[in-house]
Amino acid sequence: MKSLVYYGSKNVKVENITEPEVSKDTVKIKVKFAGICGTDLHEYLHKTFVTEDKMILGHEFTGEIVEVGDNVTRFKTGDRVAVEPIWGCGECDTCKTGNYNICPDMKSYGIHENGGFAEYVVVKEANVFALPDTLSYEFAALIEPLAVVLQAIRKSKFKIGDSVALFGAGPIGLLLSESLRAAGASKIFVAEVSEERRKLALEMGADIVINPIEEDAVQVIKNNTNGGVDVSFDVAGVEATFNQSLDCIKPNGEFMIVSVFANPVNYHPTMQVVSEKKINSSLGYNNIFAQAIDLLAKGSLNVEPVITSVIALDNIVEDGFEKLISDKNECKILVKPS
Repeated sequence: MKSLVYYGSKNVKVENITEPEVSKDTVKIKVKFAGICGTDLHEYLHKTFVTEDKMILGHEFTGEIVEVGDNVTRFKTGDRVAVEPIWGCGECDTCKTGNYNICPDMKSYGIHENGGFAEYVVVKEANVFALPDTLSYEFAALIEPLAVVLQAIRKSKFKIGDSVALFGAGPIGLLLSESLRAAGASKIFVAEVSEERRKLALEMGADIVINPIEEDAVQVIKNNTNGGVDVSFDVAGVEATFNQSLDCIKPNGEFMIVSVFANPVNYHPTMQVVSEKKINSSLGYNNIFAQAIDLLAKGSLNVEPVITSVIALDNIVEDGFEKLISDKNECKILVKPS
């Protein structure tokens, strides 16, 4: 089968390899679409999380079951499905309390085991979710990033009627904006350097978009609120947005870290202490995949604008990874393996 094999930083190749075989508790899926995530791009540029040689990347994928293992009872061939890619050890305190996303031994398809940038993938039955007929395979490829967004909102102190600010309008930022709109945010600010992504943000819930290169984002936010927003979300992951996210919230407001930061940041704790601002964080998701599927299937969220390109697996390097690096107008690129 055709697959994207990862050998290291800037060293990935589309190759034909042997199709994977099912075991008793797994299913084999013909991949329909797989999204390129920021984590995939990070691994392409700087090997960090991938530990195995010749790994197949891709953890945002959906498809059709073509074979099931002997012990599989919930699914059959022909079923349309999505895959929750992460799992924990099941034995530690975090797993036992349902927080498997922060298990010290957490694993993921596309990082620790072969993922969805391939024609076929084999996954554990426990990680598979059925798709309703009303949900297309294309939109189903957004379930995983939407789950990240729903987890972040749930973990925050956000409540209906609150004002919010988002720094960064990549796929997660745009899905956050649209989800916060649906959840009842009274005013949504989005700061983003890309003009095209600012336009997308306006299509996906934002009330006011800001070019932080040309304007003081914090001042714009404070001028249009009573001294700051209730909750801010950093979905860019750099020092500048960290400090802006903290500065733009009102006293006793909350700053939610959603990004994975590549580098340390410097900040002055006094800015936080003098007004009792809170810093919180959210990693991935747990026990929320089914709700993400339901929201997409019902059409509760406008997610179509976030998908900016659909490409063939053969072209994933130039039209996928390299395009995302060079063209900030691109947002979510979906890969079609066959």
